[in-house]
Amino acid sequence: MNLRILPLLAVCAVTAPAQNRFQPGNAPFLAFDAPVVALTHVRVIDGTGAAPRDDQTLIIDHGKISPATSAPPGARVLDLSGHTVIPGLVGMHEHLFYPGGGGVPLYPEVAHTFPRLYLASGVTTARTAGSLEPYTDLNIKALIDSGRMPGPSLYITGPYLEGKGAFTPRMHELTGPEDATRLVEYWAGQGVTSFKAYMNITRAELAAAVAAAHKRGLKVTGHLCSVGFREAAAIGIDNLEHGLLVDTEFHPGKQPDLCPAGNTRNEVARLDLAAEPVSAMIADLVKHNVAITSTLAVFEAFDGSRPPVEQRFLDAVSHEAALNYLTARSRAAGGGTALAALRKELEFERAFVKAGGLLVSGADPTGNGGALAGFADQRNLELLVEGGFTPVEAIQIATWNGAKLLGQQDRIGSIAAGKQADLVVIQGNPAARIADIRNVKLVFKEGVAFDAAKLLESIRGQAGLR
Repeated sequence: MNLRILPLLAVCAVTAPAQNRFQPGNAPFLAFDAPVVALTHVRVIDGTGAAPRDDQTLIIDHGKISPATSAPPGARVLDLSGHTVIPGLVGMHEHLFYPGGGGVPLYPEVAHTFPRLYLASGVTTARTAGSLEPYTDLNIKALIDSGRMPGPSLYITGPYLEGKGAFTPRMHELTGPEDATRLVEYWAGQGVTSFKAYMNITRAELAAAVAAAHKRGLKVTGHLCSVGFREAAAIGIDNLEHGLLVDTEFHPGKQPDLCPAGNTRNEVARLDLAAEPVSAMIADLVKHNVAITSTLAVFEAFDGSRPPVEQRFLDAVSHEAALNYLTARSRAAGGGTALAALRKELEFERAFVKAGGLLVSGADPTGNGGALAGFADQRNLELLVEGGFTPVEAIQIATWNGAKLLGQQDRIGSIAAGKQADLVVIQGNPAARIADIRNVKLVFKEGVAFDAAKLLESIRGQAGLR
């Protein structure tokens, strides 16, 4: 070999394009590549709460839902007898991090596996309700939007708005209202679309953050503790996470701007929702147009006896993540306070919706690790049905309602002509058996058909690791 050409070969080796296994694009995960697709003989649940329609033909034309009712020439035709199509899930409490091991509250970012898990589970739109690595989240969004990574359309929430007493060293602790304003203004400039107030924020800090966010047309949600729900509604918060389970305003001896000590689940389980203080709180939230995010799966996991441990969960997560979760599960008290509080939360969510409130849904893959990205979004629908909602109502909560809170209901969240073709093809009939929601076969995102099994196989044994 001529030694003179070795430097040139080295340059070529560096500059030649190479397949990036972390950014492989969408091609490896596609079921097929066709600009026009006809879904025939399929059951349609459109997300609006309307009754399912059987034996329908649905046309996807270059990323949009077509008004046509028959397959045009050249279309890829799929016979979907025995299948159901629903809108893509709009997850409103999602994260790109997951609990780490050893009891250290560091929550490592897992931005490689979670976007694929979400998409494989039918989540085509996801709001990251609180960020520990906002730059990472924003850059992952850019990679997905540019087609370099598969994943849902992401709406990025800024870093947590937390006061003094943060449980993890990964959160900034606000020093006052001015600091809250500065944080909102900076991250709004970086491209986040919402903010999340956290447990130890003061009313003054929350008010400053809400004012700064609203000035830019952005929304604020909150997982609160130091501030009660009615206080937050009066300040102007747009959304509250988790529902009654984290509202401390009924805690005896609650002090202003302070999170009360101890676990409040016993008190929540004993609350009478028909009593004036609670019914007045619900009415106040509805009056101020404050939405509630249901995150039932993350709280169910604390019971210890449920949900059933699924093989698909064990297949998806790393060995360490599985061990951490199963250990935590074995230490939980089954059938006790956690389950009673969960049932009270379901009762609250039904009362909130009955009063006219907007209920949305999300996974919140934190807690003891039992609520995994995507899988927990599906589990939430099962729990909503267990709590008294119909399957069609549960699907509406997880699709159309989320789109409305994002202000994107004209594009996504329901199945209608002219809308973006974000659709989930499910084997079975979730209107009759909500557990069929797990049987995702195809996920269309902007008309592109992803194979759910390929996405899941690509992260086998890795979730929680990277």
